[in-house]
Formats: sequence, C-alpha cells, structure tokens
Amino acid sequence: MLSAAATFVLNKSKRMDKVTAETMAANLLTNTGKSLAEWADFAKKNNKGKHGESVKWLKENFGLGLFFADLIVHRANGTDAGSFTDDQLITKQYQGKEHLRAIYDTLISQITSFGSDIEIAPKKGYVSLRRKKQFACLKPATKTRFEIELILKGQPATPLLEAITGAGVMCTHKIKIEKASEINIEMINWIKLAYSKAN
Repeated sequence: MLSAAATFVLNKSKRMDKVTAETMAANLLTNTGKSLAEWADFAKKNNKGKHGESVKWLKENFGLGLFFADLIVHRANGTDAGSFTDDQLITKQYQGKEHLRAIYDTLISQITSFGSDIEIAPKKGYVSLRRKKQFACLKPATKTRFEIELILKGQPATPLLEAITGAGVMCTHKIKIEKASEINIEMINWIKLAYSKAN
C-alpha cells in the first residue's frame, strides 16, 4: 500500500500527465483537423504491421512528425501510456516480476517523505520521479534485478553507485538491488542527494 503522501503525489502526477496528453491531442487536432481518436481509428483500420512501419507510413503519406505519428500508432494499438491508468502501468511493469514490487513500494514510501513537491510519473517500463526536473527512475530492469537510476552529474562512482555510460543517457548513475531487505541508508541518501539537486 502507498502512503498517504505517495497517493497524493501520484494523483497530482495523474492530473499533470492528463494535461500533457490533452495538449498534444489538441495540437494534433489544430494541425491536422482530425482528433487523436480519429487518427487512431484510421491507423487501426490501415494497420501496416509492425509499429515502426505504421509510424513511417503516417509520416510519409500524411506529413506527420515522428512524435505525433508514434502517439497515434501507440493509441491505435492501446500501447501508449495514455491508454492505462497509473496503477495499471505500475502493475504491468511487475508482471512476472511480482517479487520486485516490494522494492518499489518501500522506496516510494521513503522517497515521498523527502518533500511534498515530488511528482510520480509511471511510464511503460519505469517510474519517473521529478521535482522541478527529473531526478530518478525506478524500474524492474530484469526478472531478478531492480534498478534505481539517478541524475547526479559530476558525482564519482562508488562500489554501490555505478556510473551509466553512453550517448544520450539522461540518468548518470544506477544502483542495482534484488530484494527490499537490501535497501539501506546509503541508497536513500544517494536518492535524497539527487532530489536536492533537482530544485
């Protein structure tokens, strides 16, 4: 069960995500004269097979940008985040990995005690944590491993805090964990540091 604070912030995040989705849908309607629902229905009736092929078809034949075409195909297939509630997204993340859910619940309970300004934004494969800007991602990386990804630019790696390398990565470090009992004060302090830097 989520704490009262976590539930409040999760509900706040739902409202903000809804506003973002509505803005994108409104822009699509303004730019094309068709609503997201109309485009999704059209794409569904003209299914081109794989996701990428449908996106390419929409871009090449109707002049849609990548983000709008991608959104339309996801909505047509019911695979976009907007097709699910936050609770459903989180539940789906842990299908076949249910034993890792306790890690997420324990972390969220502790993280939301940092302050009332944290936004919890579930995506398809992870949960984004934001303040004024994103500071962490929580995700069941594999069937046996959970990862806490943090934005800690300039922070040297430690045995616990691994550096994330590669072009275009948003988070700079990660902590790997396999069970809730491994959560310790050092992990929480690293998350709190990332939180403090995101103000």
